[in-house]
Amino acid sequence: MNALEVVAEDLMFPEGPRWHDGALYFSDFYRHEVLRLDLSGGLTQVAVVANQPSGLGWLPSGELLIVSMTDRRLLRLDADGRIHQHADLSACASSHCNDMVVDAAGRAYVGNFGFDREAGEKPKAANLCRVDVDGTVTAVATDLRFPNGSVITPDGETLIVAESAGNRLTAFRIGGDGSLCERRVWANLGEHVPDGISLDADHGIWVADPLNRCVFRVSEGGEISEQIDTGKNAAFACALGGDDGRSLYVCTAVTSGSQAAKVRSGRIERVRVSIPHAGLP
Repeated sequence: MNALEVVAEDLMFPEGPRWHDGALYFSDFYRHEVLRLDLSGGLTQVAVVANQPSGLGWLPSGELLIVSMTDRRLLRLDADGRIHQHADLSACASSHCNDMVVDAAGRAYVGNFGFDREAGEKPKAANLCRVDVDGTVTAVATDLRFPNGSVITPDGETLIVAESAGNRLTAFRIGGDGSLCERRVWANLGEHVPDGISLDADHGIWVADPLNRCVFRVSEGGEISEQIDTGKNAAFACALGGDDGRSLYVCTAVTSGSQAAKVRSGRIERVRVSIPHAGLP
């Protein structure tokens, strides 16, 4: 296994990495920016989101959807660079919204914390919210423990979500109308804390684990086949990408709290892996 290399640094808190159209897109919470990292290492500002951007995804039309965390909204960036409200999630999400996955039909599945960590609230269950293309919001799964990174399998039939406070990956069958059913535990992760995740072509999932400062590859049932430590920085999200889908990009930082804006320890790191990306995002 190759070692991680730093491809971008001096960030505040990078999150929500997505490989799209030949580049890596990601959010930086405390810079309030969505950024594009090209293969040469150049960074370009894509959008400014005052209330902290997080999860990213694209509609079939090509418009970019951006989770606006603290005001619990989903935004849409049009081709002219204008930002519009796509949906108000405040009636479905009980706390800050975070990661999401957008399916081939343009339906967005958005997680949320469930509670305010920085205010000292005790953990409580949260909904996974679906936003249809017309902006309609529906709670499609309940009683999740901090629903975070999500993936959809290449056949479009299964959604897998990381329950960060539940130390597990949970799977659902996706109905033709976008509903979720047949909930099951895809993998119990023991002491590992899953945050952002990425699916590969052999049905394995790469998981960013901030508590244990690593990324690891796990198969259904919980067998971990590879693990890469991230050193002093914790791993908060990951995405397979690159021209051949075999570059694993990892968002790292010393901390995820608001103090990250002062520390500026955020990095995008990269490592080559043997199995390419599959599914969504």
